[in-house]
Amino acid sequence: MIRSMTGYGTAEVTGERFAVAAEARSLNHRHLDLALKLPRSLSSLELEARRLIQGQVQRGRLDVSVEVRPLAGAATQTKIDPVRAREYAELARSLAAELGAPGTPTVEWLLERPGVIVLDQPESVPEEIWPLLAEALTRALATLTARRETEGEALAKAVSELHDLLAGEVERMAARVPAALERRAAGLRERIRRLLGDATLDEGRLAMEVALLAERSDITEELARLRAHLDHFAGLVRDGGAVGRTLEFLIQEMNREVNTVASKADDLELSQSTIVAKSLLEKLREQVQNME
Repeated sequence: MIRSMTGYGTAEVTGERFAVAAEARSLNHRHLDLALKLPRSLSSLELEARRLIQGQVQRGRLDVSVEVRPLAGAATQTKIDPVRAREYAELARSLAAELGAPGTPTVEWLLERPGVIVLDQPESVPEEIWPLLAEALTRALATLTARRETEGEALAKAVSELHDLLAGEVERMAARVPAALERRAAGLRERIRRLLGDATLDEGRLAMEVALLAERSDITEELARLRAHLDHFAGLVRDGGAVGRTLEFLIQEMNREVNTVASKADDLELSQSTIVAKSLLEKLREQVQNME
């Protein structure tokens, strides 16, 4: 199945003492560019987490963040930091003496100062957290992948429609070749007759010139390669998977063949077909750049 590179997924897993929440966002990128944000206490799990993520996502700018919070009743304790309270009290008394203001700091005022009341939370242990983290990441990435696949279906449909239009344009080029060659040959004959005037026309030499002209403007090989690339392209879209980069390469190759046809085309209709083909290839490139 074709996947888009844009998606979002979240998940939260609860254990005995902790809950682990994972959030994953992905955007377009040429390769896999993973930014993983873990709590500092879980830095030892980063390598394993990256391996897990890379096993499920192949391409895109992927931002993954993880939060760990202790559950209520998980041995949390509220403490007072007397050192911090004493510092606030001394600062308040010094300021009162300097200003000549009466009064001393109350206990209520001190308890409201930042850092005086400390919530002593249980320390997260990597060995305890890893099963929760792995499950949270797996679930979040599964949601992200499902959304990427939903958008990928729409991309595959749009790309298939553009592919069919391009294939039709290639067949119009092929159908135009005999008439274009005949027109160029007739034009060559007419120019030679005007140059020679009443002189005798060497039909053998003329036939040779026409053959050389046909060889220089022959686009048979280019059209054959275009058809082969289009068949390969359609097969990749049908089979699905992480085919975005391969499709981009095929578009690049098809664009090269169309440019060659355009350079050889001495025919208005052929030139118009190459312009249409280039426009379709550009639209294909825009769509494919969104695929994994």
